[in-house]
Amino acid sequence: MVEFITMAPTSGDGEFVGSSHNNASRRKVKHWSGTKEGSERNPTFEYIRDIAQAAEKGGFSTLLLPTGGGCLDSLAVAANLIGHTDQLKFLFAIRPGSIQPSIFAKQFATVDYWSGGRALVNVVTGGSPVDLAADGDFLDHGTRYRRTREYIQILKRLFSEDTVNHVGEFYKLQGATLFPRPEVVPEIYFGGASDIGKDVAASESDVYMLWGETLENTKERIEEMKQRSATYNRELTYSVSFQVVLGETEDEAYENAERLISKADIDLLNEKNQATAKGDSIGVKRLHELMENGRENNFKIGPNLWAGLTQVLSGNSIALVGTPEQVATRIVEFVDLGFEKVLLRGFPHLETIQEIGEKVIPKVHDIIRVRQTV
Repeated sequence: MVEFITMAPTSGDGEFVGSSHNNASRRKVKHWSGTKEGSERNPTFEYIRDIAQAAEKGGFSTLLLPTGGGCLDSLAVAANLIGHTDQLKFLFAIRPGSIQPSIFAKQFATVDYWSGGRALVNVVTGGSPVDLAADGDFLDHGTRYRRTREYIQILKRLFSEDTVNHVGEFYKLQGATLFPRPEVVPEIYFGGASDIGKDVAASESDVYMLWGETLENTKERIEEMKQRSATYNRELTYSVSFQVVLGETEDEAYENAERLISKADIDLLNEKNQATAKGDSIGVKRLHELMENGRENNFKIGPNLWAGLTQVLSGNSIALVGTPEQVATRIVEFVDLGFEKVLLRGFPHLETIQEIGEKVIPKVHDIIRVRQTV
């Protein structure tokens, strides 16, 4: 059965994406999230708690806690949400350049222990040189991925071995131990679209995360990863991520989608284009190309697939747009490609995941259940 993930908007949230009211706030917009400091809905404890509880109630198994200079610390957020949720898992995004693996493992294991085994790891190499530089990380693209490979290898050893001695290109550990050690070695979630990123995923990760693209593109990517992982005698689990915009009719859904970017600032659109050009994330460039190819068709790139948000957002920006029935049908098409996990989010986040939990997730389960009984 398919498992659903959503994301906590720990940089802020709102009804509109890419809007700004003055030059000061414009400079603070984070292109990966589309929000800014002083956004309509700040990431207060109460708001993120409400989102976590709505996700749990709505049938989501996991809450992704992102990383980056523009969002709250993921471990601190999870530590505060443990006592306000019962079953929800927390997927921590962590950049290898921001914290030593043994220190992160300790923090992670503490949250995992106190939550009763509800912690997961999402290792993020990072694709924006500007964002990485703010954390003092100046390694080039290929070197960052070599470090990521070593980072994951160390985490797995810390999670599973009594004592770890390691001498590598980037890290040296002598007599490292982990208390408390997770009862079950957590899965490593990871995504990378470059050649070296895909190789790291195939050889080291457990769950390969893809941003949603067209059905045809996604089929090619998952088939490639199955072949790559097979060369290492491994089988991965796969996750795909989408924005979601719903309406009672398809026309209404697209009207709602257009409304999301109706207040987008032209300077922000230009800044996002420049950031994409200067960045070295292959995944971001793939989505940008899809957006440009769909520009003449109002950014429609497939049945109920819309790239309009990619004008403003980096990363997960392709949206499923339509009625709950249409969106559920599209999700099942991607599940049929081999995706066992689907990440869904939208703007504003709270109302969107409440709608998804009420109107979309049950329909997906129903479609799959009916097919299995035929």
